[in-house]
Amino acid sequence: MPLPFRILFFIAFLGLSGGIVVYLHRRLVRDVTQQRWLRIGGALLMVGLGGGAMAARTVFRGSAMNQSLAVFLGLWIALLLYTLLSLLVVDLARWGSGMRRKDPAPINPERRVFLARAVAGSSLVSGGALASWGVYRAYEPARIHEVTVRLAGLPKSLEGFTLAHLSDLHIGAVLQEKYVDDLVARANSFKPDLVAITGDLVDGKPGEIGAFVGRLARLQSRQGTFFCSGNHDHYAGWKEWSAHLTGIGVEVLKNRKVVIGDGGGSFDLIGVEDYGSRIVQTGYDPDVAAQGQDPSRASVLLSHQPNGFDDAVRLGLGLQLSGHTHGGQTFPGTGVASLIWGSRATGLSREGNSQLFVSRGCGFVGPPMRLGSPSEIIKIVLLPA
Repeated sequence: MPLPFRILFFIAFLGLSGGIVVYLHRRLVRDVTQQRWLRIGGALLMVGLGGGAMAARTVFRGSAMNQSLAVFLGLWIALLLYTLLSLLVVDLARWGSGMRRKDPAPINPERRVFLARAVAGSSLVSGGALASWGVYRAYEPARIHEVTVRLAGLPKSLEGFTLAHLSDLHIGAVLQEKYVDDLVARANSFKPDLVAITGDLVDGKPGEIGAFVGRLARLQSRQGTFFCSGNHDHYAGWKEWSAHLTGIGVEVLKNRKVVIGDGGGSFDLIGVEDYGSRIVQTGYDPDVAAQGQDPSRASVLLSHQPNGFDDAVRLGLGLQLSGHTHGGQTFPGTGVASLIWGSRATGLSREGNSQLFVSRGCGFVGPPMRLGSPSEIIKIVLLPA
């Protein structure tokens, strides 16, 4: 992302965060007490816990302490998010009720404080309950979701060919060894013919989390493990990660294709760089990746973001596997994802002769939460069309 856009994003982020903190402080602290020291203490608590955890993560980056700090910061953000939503629901309901009243009755100060405390307390309880449930769901083992796809041009001899589709693992400060081992065991459990990982594998440098990523070498399949980059892999240092993955036996597809199968039957597996890297000279380039593609042959495209599906349609590719959206990851993000990507937010969709499957992903980014969008490992079973 160019520096001016980063600066604008940072300013917008600070403005939004500041507005949320001011609103929460007013509804949870200022409205419920006249004690000046409590009001100041509440402000320091809201700003200090989040800001302190972020600063400490910088200080302890790469240490064991960083994992605990990342979890704490995520939980704090989750609690604030769902408390905010609970308060907004109450305030909108009160505003709507007030609009319907022509002559609202005055409320005495004691009753106003009592209602403010009741609303603040119930919002904290409901926000905490939702945040806790979301965290529990985020750390649940990824479910195996089986999808059957009829693929034009697939030879009869490859009927039932199975792919384990993993996406958005986000191995980093929070998700580490135990998490990777569980994903590997679950993917291996249905004995796939091929493993496809569609980006956003890491949130960290090879020197920090390379040992955890290296456990992916335990993935087992007849044809091997293939990978295409995601935006987070580029943020983390794609050149270094590309070499690291190659070193553990993962075949990285940088705008190129490989033949899967043999003389008895085969299809083309194509991988592209992350869609967001299209402005870079060596970035996303589906035309180079699919150069010389025979339209009569079955083809599967690994592309991290569903945004590039129009290119797959244009090139006549049979199936694109993507991630990136997390299915919105957690409410209300699930609704936002549907607004942004529509039918391409999650699951299987079709346009013309091309199909797209978007995984909700295996891990999470940001707050450790999943509500309405469970993590998943996709078992793709290919059949001739």
